[in-house]
Amino acid sequence: MSTDQARLRVTFGKDGPLTYTSHLDLMHVWERSLRRAEMPVSYSRGFNPRPKLQLAAALPLGHTGEAELLDVWLERPVPIEGLARGLSPALPAGLTIRQVQRVPLDEPALQTQITSAVYRVTVEWDEPTEWARTHVETVLQANDLPHEWRGRRYNLRPLIEELRWERTPHDLVLWMRLAARVGATARPEAVLDVLGMGKAYARYHRLQLIHTTGTG
Repeated sequence: MSTDQARLRVTFGKDGPLTYTSHLDLMHVWERSLRRAEMPVSYSRGFNPRPKLQLAAALPLGHTGEAELLDVWLERPVPIEGLARGLSPALPAGLTIRQVQRVPLDEPALQTQITSAVYRVTVEWDEPTEWARTHVETVLQANDLPHEWRGRRYNLRPLIEELRWERTPHDLVLWMRLAARVGATARPEAVLDVLGMGKAYARYHRLQLIHTTGTG
């Protein structure tokens, strides 16, 4: 039986100065922030103990997010009320806590629970509205969308769970819900590729991570 006394799930936003922070560096940011806040974080055993933290899904460099998920194991329970507000002064610019909640100690690893991710992608695009409509409809009606990632070819279409668009005066905004399961994950950049927008300047923002025990 685990000797951990508490497990918290932190929902947070990442943007601004941390937009180009790597997954590994983000873990270090959380380590320092929790230590600065004097949280009783549990550590692994062994020669090189590490704080027991678990991020749900890596956010690629240059992407921002508003509902990222982090599980933190503590040596002892702490009051939840006001915890998010209390932690905020210890956080660097670009990291914002939205919610803190308790989760069962024996819940499966957070990464294994993620099923989908929802993105807003803003593309600088001057083509007519009809162009966007036609290309989005073509993608949605396709059965097979061959794509290659790191030398591996796969069918992107089953991984696109939802795709819609909106035209603004200067940009094209795409809303995507993409599979994010272990071994079956789609990147929003791949969707732009099959839409013929792969070379356009785009801003990627992850709105939500959907998991089996709820939504982030």
